[in-house]
Amino acid sequence: MARLFVKALLLAALICPQSGAGQGKLFIIGGGSRPEAMRREMIRLGGLDRGRYAVILPMSSAEPDSSIYYGIQQFRQLGVPASQLTGFYLSREYCPQHLLDSLTNAGLIYLSGGVQTRFMDTIQGSPVQETLWKAYLNGAVIAGTSAGAAVMSQKMITGEQVLHPDDGGSFRYIESGNVELSTGLGFLKNAIVDQHFVYRMRHNRLITVVLENPGMLGIGIDEATAIVVDRDQATVVGDSQVILYQAKKGAAVGRKGTLLGSKDLKFQVLLPGDAFKIPK
Repeated sequence: MARLFVKALLLAALICPQSGAGQGKLFIIGGGSRPEAMRREMIRLGGLDRGRYAVILPMSSAEPDSSIYYGIQQFRQLGVPASQLTGFYLSREYCPQHLLDSLTNAGLIYLSGGVQTRFMDTIQGSPVQETLWKAYLNGAVIAGTSAGAAVMSQKMITGEQVLHPDDGGSFRYIESGNVELSTGLGFLKNAIVDQHFVYRMRHNRLITVVLENPGMLGIGIDEATAIVVDRDQATVVGDSQVILYQAKKGAAVGRKGTLLGSKDLKFQVLLPGDAFKIPK
């Protein structure tokens, strides 16, 4: 049944060529609830109100079937027909061409929450990342929440501490060599995303990252909040705030033992409707 459904989506894509082809958008959600207005904006940008379809990718989740179900329901509740919504699990062991084709032609691709390293480990060595890029350059909206937000950047925060592995993820210190980074999908080359930001007080973690990577923009997105990225322009949507940190490229970073310091750290608190530039 699922295979027939995907074939139907592919046939629809051939019959109804994509509108607005060209580089797509990123819809990066900080986690938590997704307000109705935010979901409606995803529907609009992804073309679901014009007959295009969405694919839920649950590879971050320990319960992928549940992630697909709830990912679909958030759009069904707002009137998107079931025929325009699907989800499937891809990995290097299971990556059939008909599912990759379905991904390529989607209007909206939604990456669930969970654990960001699980997502990247699962697709490593498969054509999934290349296919996501193909869809993005074909005009798709790539959306992700929580772990699905973290994977958007080239340098990805894993959530692990190197120096304090048993500290429960509290990141109590701003010190070198503590925040573990890995490689994400790379849609943001010179910015790095942190999620659940204000609610979980993750400032120390992101400050550490930007001090160790001068010139890179640190984007802390709170729960029930997102940024919509259109090329190098980002706009805040949702209910809360986005925090930006950036140490000027080439700026001196002070060190005392493992502690980090800076007298040239830019800090901004943005509200819904505010916009900012993503560094190229």
